[in-house]
Amino acid sequence: MFINVEQFGHEKEIEMKLRQSIFGLIFVAALLLAACSAPATTPEAAVGNSADEVMMEKETADEMVEHEESDDITEKQDSDVKTEHDDSGEMMESDESEVMMENEEPFEKMELPDWFKVQLTDVSSGENLTVADLKGKVILVETMAIWCSNCLRQQQEVKGLHDALGEEDGFVTLVLDIDPNENAENLKAYTDKHGFSWHYAVAPAEVAREIGQLYGDQFLNPPSTPMLIIDRNGEVHPLPFGIKSAADLQAALEQFLKEGM
Repeated sequence: MFINVEQFGHEKEIEMKLRQSIFGLIFVAALLLAACSAPATTPEAAVGNSADEVMMEKETADEMVEHEESDDITEKQDSDVKTEHDDSGEMMESDESEVMMENEEPFEKMELPDWFKVQLTDVSSGENLTVADLKGKVILVETMAIWCSNCLRQQQEVKGLHDALGEEDGFVTLVLDIDPNENAENLKAYTDKHGFSWHYAVAPAEVAREIGQLYGDQFLNPPSTPMLIIDRNGEVHPLPFGIKSAADLQAALEQFLKEGM
């Protein structure tokens, strides 16, 4: 049997080309299948993704707003606390200031009787004064007349009181002559004669009248030896009628002299 080698080679070459073509077609088909099976992004999917992103951005913005509002509330609370503290401090300072003013100027924190404000003249020194001028001191007041023997005896006890107390800056004695028939010249001669060195003054009519109205008619009756104590706060404390010894007067004054020291 005779084989044509040339013809056989030609057939072999054709067979190889066919195979290559088939492989090429298979490869192209595979690529097309792969492309068709890949998930496509549809308009609906794109819209869905966009909505999700918007929702996420809105939630993030809401969280930021809530955080800022929380910070604002915290800052406001801190500010309110600080304001309350400052207000409390101011109130305390104001209260302390008022207490100091009351201690320093007690008469100015109460309504004074009118007779406290009436000008009096010391018959020995010629000095003008009022009871209100003596604010912050303990004041022993006696109403009297030159002709009254009980008054003289009482004032001799007052002299003993002054000798016992010595130099007491917070204490003052004021004697008021309530007899409308007596004058400053007669009263000065009386004090010089007996060596009485505290304040003596002739009481104006309105002073004598108000004392009688406020504390009783007995304060206008010299022989009953009426006396009263005005404390550092301007409160008036009438003493028992009758002659009071220096020791009795000192005991009555002691509690008032200790107050405010």
